[in-house]
Amino acid sequence: MSDPKNPNQINIELNEEIAQGTYSNLAVITHSSSEFVIDFVRIMPGIPKAQVKSRIILTPEHAKRLVAALQDNIAKYETVHGKIKEVKSSTPVLPLTFGGPTAQA
Repeated sequence: MSDPKNPNQINIELNEEIAQGTYSNLAVITHSSSEFVIDFVRIMPGIPKAQVKSRIILTPEHAKRLVAALQDNIAKYETVHGKIKEVKSSTPVLPLTFGGPTAQA
């Protein structure tokens, strides 16, 4: 329920199925002039085919706010748990258009 003292408050519901989450170990990001598309993909070792598990479409403004929120949360995480190590892999990084077409408006 909304707080009558704060009309800008939003009641956000999270059902059980969504609360379980979906594992992803690759994010493919494309954009057009009006939107950013983030495909969350699960790649399994030894399996040549990967599947998009979730697609999120954001306005450029929301994409920028997401980046800021992630940076803030990473800083807080590293304050408590220490610096996150970036693993340098010997395998090539997949291109950003892997698994789908680039976004167009």
